[in-house]
Amino acid sequence: MPFASLSRRHLLLLLGSTAVLPMLSSAAHAQSAPAARLIILSDLHSAYERSAQLLAAVAAELAASPAPAAILINGDLFELGNVVATRSAGVIDWKLLEKLSRLAPTVLNIGNHEPDLINDLAQLIARARRAGLTVVSNITDKRTGAPFTQAGFQLDLGPIPVALVGIATPALTTYPKASRDQLGIPDPLEWATANLEGNLPKSSLHVVLSHAGVVADRGILPLLSDGSLLVGGHDHLVLEHAEGNTRYVHTGSWSSLITVVDIGADRALSLRQVQVERDGAADAELTALIGATFAEHLSSEELAIVGISEKAQTLGESARFAAAALAAAGAGDVGFIGHTTFGTGLPSGEVTKYAFDAVVRFDGKLMRAEVDRPTLDQLIARCNQDGDIPLSARTGDFLYAAPVQLADKATYAIVCNDWSATNQKSYFGREDLAFTEIPGLKVKATVLKALNA
Repeated sequence: MPFASLSRRHLLLLLGSTAVLPMLSSAAHAQSAPAARLIILSDLHSAYERSAQLLAAVAAELAASPAPAAILINGDLFELGNVVATRSAGVIDWKLLEKLSRLAPTVLNIGNHEPDLINDLAQLIARARRAGLTVVSNITDKRTGAPFTQAGFQLDLGPIPVALVGIATPALTTYPKASRDQLGIPDPLEWATANLEGNLPKSSLHVVLSHAGVVADRGILPLLSDGSLLVGGHDHLVLEHAEGNTRYVHTGSWSSLITVVDIGADRALSLRQVQVERDGAADAELTALIGATFAEHLSSEELAIVGISEKAQTLGESARFAAAALAAAGAGDVGFIGHTTFGTGLPSGEVTKYAFDAVVRFDGKLMRAEVDRPTLDQLIARCNQDGDIPLSARTGDFLYAAPVQLADKATYAIVCNDWSATNQKSYFGREDLAFTEIPGLKVKATVLKALNA
């Protein structure tokens, strides 16, 4: 049953934090004064363990420079799997958006999780506008045949005119089931080829907000004029790629990063990524709202301690830990698990069920297959793309794999979650792996057992 009050200890456990420490100012990193600035956010997913810190980080960046600025959010504000978000109708997320829009002009590109809490995208867009946001998207409403909103938008940042375009992912199964019949989503590359020129005047700095993923973005990049900015999302990646004077950037997920783009008077782009720490400086009003909302909407089950983490882990470390746990539980040599199964990394110390559900977002069955060594080597070569790898080698959807150092033998047993097995073309890059279900084993229970071993 919901708690009437929530202790400070419980709140810190739920947020995965043990202290409140000042965040180092990034102003010291600034070089020459920019003519304008963009603050880029993406794939926030109702990450309440960092929402107040994210807001404070954005405010600090804006305060560090007098240059005119805008905030760009490249989709996926909400998270259906967050019970506090669903039970509170996203009150924390909406307060975050309202406060961001008061800091600077704020533009939202629609992602696949935007309809999570308000299934009708038209209603969601109307509320976002009331919160002070400008919304862009190339999605059409099948009920009317009309666009849900404008695909492009222009704003002036002092001396720099900026033209923005929003592109959505066509991966319909990643949208809430209740919304899918309403959504007309074009192929990103086909749409970009036909529409970018008309939405991006030559006199402006061109900014494309693409929530279509890195595979589609590789095709969009050559369509852009030199000196453009392509902002990627959906794949939960951290990367920066340059082609001439054009920049392509992904700014992570779960409110863990912001990307600051300084625009020179000559429109040269300088990018800098700023970490948002769980124990960083936080906006006081949003912190208080988070505490009150947790107190109202969390049950004793979600407050329960379900495991102990010896140290704080990055997302990649937690995912590889989970992959190894799947392999051990399924008597496999290597475990594989999809990258967006994970929201954030494990916190240090006691882990509540609520905090654990933000790490391992989705449950599922365990699946097993047998492969030879050449096949295994090909599979592993596609995995663990959270490092610094070339854009040409990125596949969008990818798997974390562990362990990867193996003795030679004739065949190997691989174990993965059922979503990865069902969508093996996207994740494994092939469709000939013969998976069978491992009876009685589920992803979340398997990872929890390993966490408590």
